[in-house]
Amino acid sequence: MTFRKLFVVTAAVAALGVAAGAAFAQTAQQKSLVDAAKARGEVGELATGYLAFRTSSADAALAAAVEAVNEGRRQAYARAAQETGVSVDVAAARAFETIVLPRISSGQWYRNAQGQWVQR
Repeated sequence: MTFRKLFVVTAAVAALGVAAGAAFAQTAQQKSLVDAAKARGEVGELATGYLAFRTSSADAALAAAVEAVNEGRRQAYARAAQETGVSVDVAAARAFETIVLPRISSGQWYRNAQGQWVQR
């Protein structure tokens, strides 16, 4: 990868981080639901850049909140991919590595690239 392309990718991922709050089309209540579910270990981050349930849940409000976050992320990853000329999957994986993973709190869960759930 050339220096210029690396710079553009890094800038786009950084912009994704700045725009992430606005891009995640969620309400304060949905954010609260997701944060509580992450703290309980019901919901975790995926290496693909999205949220997923670690355990089954019948909570429709929580399912809607997770989907709202994922939809916002899909939109942000699509914009980053278009700006950098990489695939959406690559943009999402890079965002996970550079933005999401460092922000996962102690005790929360994420699923790594090998498909294993890991507690931080």
